[in-house]
Amino acid sequence: MQQFDTVILGGGPGGLAAAYGLHAKGQNVAVVEKDLWGGTCPNRGCDPKKILMAAVEAQGRSAALQGHGLTGVPRIDWAALMAAKRAYTQGIPSGTQGGLQAAGIANLHGKASFNADGTLQVGDQQLNATNVIVATGQAPRLPQIAGQEWLRTSNDFLDLDTLPNDVTLMGAGYVGVELAAIANAAGSRVHLVHHSDRPLRAFDGDLVTDLLALLTRDGIDVRLGTDIVQVAPAGDQYRVTTRDGESWITGMVFATAGRVPVVADLHLDRVHVATTAHGITVNDHLQTTNPHVFAVGDVVDRPQPKLTPVAGFEGQYLTTALTTPDAPAISYPVIPSVVYGKTQLAQLGVTPAQAADQPDEYRVSDLDLTHWYSYQRVQDPHARIKVVLEKGSGRIVGAAVLSMEAEQVINYLDFVIQQHLDAVAINQTIMAYPTLASDLTYFH
Repeated sequence: MQQFDTVILGGGPGGLAAAYGLHAKGQNVAVVEKDLWGGTCPNRGCDPKKILMAAVEAQGRSAALQGHGLTGVPRIDWAALMAAKRAYTQGIPSGTQGGLQAAGIANLHGKASFNADGTLQVGDQQLNATNVIVATGQAPRLPQIAGQEWLRTSNDFLDLDTLPNDVTLMGAGYVGVELAAIANAAGSRVHLVHHSDRPLRAFDGDLVTDLLALLTRDGIDVRLGTDIVQVAPAGDQYRVTTRDGESWITGMVFATAGRVPVVADLHLDRVHVATTAHGITVNDHLQTTNPHVFAVGDVVDRPQPKLTPVAGFEGQYLTTALTTPDAPAISYPVIPSVVYGKTQLAQLGVTPAQAADQPDEYRVSDLDLTHWYSYQRVQDPHARIKVVLEKGSGRIVGAAVLSMEAEQVINYLDFVIQQHLDAVAINQTIMAYPTLASDLTYFH
């Protein structure tokens, strides 16, 4: 039996952050990965998606500038775009594992599970550790419908050799909306189906409505308030049928309605680790109901967004928590969330809805940005921001943004909020002009 100070289950961003941090503090660490080293984000998630999205964004900016200095909207070459994506992703697993080996961190490839005595079984190897960190993440959820076996997931979409002329996406969360934008820009007819009338529920409702209108304007068939109940082969394509009896023929159907924690094979019950449908239950030290088992990243049931930077932050926290007596509870900074596309939707901090529920504490400034220079020059006709200000201090404490520049704006505001900068402090900073950063002066 091999003995370690800490064994980490999952070689993604959260697990790797903990592994390198604990190793640097002198611990004997092992990392176990059953799938691709590096985890979902660099292999099948945010990184490859953003490579595809780069072409979508460039195409959108070119389209906006037609008649304003540009002629001709570029066409997306799917094969070339996919080749660019694979050139990046193909080196991730070996590079990640090679980094662990070079650092002297033990690494095992295989399926891990707990034994009744608290040890871990990985194939024919048995591991014992003072502490275990579960960082196994989430996987796409497949809905229980007739014809479930014909469904694909986001994993499949991000590695398609050929994009069908017609695709259907089940679920208009951030994954569904982003894949819809990519497929639409690449020339496919896209059907985006969502079970309720309010997709992207975590984001500002007005801006979601604006975004869905833009997707519809781009030719995406957005269907709200209905479910797909059956998928059946129709020649070399598929017939999709909804709850209200509508049907159509499509080339592929992708399940994009959420993700589930990867815990089924771990046998957490053997070591008395409590779980919910949303993941592993932890306290404010990321400790489970077993004091020697911790959890980080998307596998955790917590209110913070399930995002790669959050997983990395938690992994870094456990580096301190597992090596420092009486370590403080984890304290999260403000966390930005972004839905990417030709037009991006971003949100941070106190939401406009939360502000509306506490009118004595906050006020919301709803700004039409379309006539601001930063947006006029790129011909962004739908730019809008809702800025949440704290009445007592006058500081910005939250924002929701819809624009081609939303990801950049929300990151600037992240810095402003995290550093507690007020209007005076911002005005005393000289930014390069004219830029999105110099616009911060006008948000108060």
